[in-house]
Amino acid sequence: MTTTRFGISLDDDLLGRFDKAIEFKGYAARSEAIRDLIRDSLVESEWAGGSDEMVGTITIVYSHHKKELPETLTSIQHGFHSSIVSSMHVHLDRDNCLEVLVVQGKSSEIQNAANELIGAKGVKHGKLTITKVFD
Repeated sequence: MTTTRFGISLDDDLLGRFDKAIEFKGYAARSEAIRDLIRDSLVESEWAGGSDEMVGTITIVYSHHKKELPETLTSIQHGFHSSIVSSMHVHLDRDNCLEVLVVQGKSSEIQNAANELIGAKGVKHGKLTITKVFD
């Protein structure tokens, strides 16, 4: 793999804000921060296509006291068994549980799984995070 150098022009204010952001995140150099921004943009646009192979996590928080919710969530997960690689269940306190599902597959299928799980009646909060493997 070859590396290509190129220049960009930014006004002083934008560059200063960018430098503060990359320092806060711990980047060693601007180049790595810009590479991450480009990768993030590519993931977002490929995600929107719906057919690319993606990986990610679905995180949900819910009360296990909500009648039939644990069974509903398990049923939804079984319906998407080909996209769910792994799951972790954490008892946060007497009432609340956290589930983190590692997902892999076509972005449209992952989105459908996330929508059903996060939208299940009784789920307090949910979030889908996506990425992909870059060569």
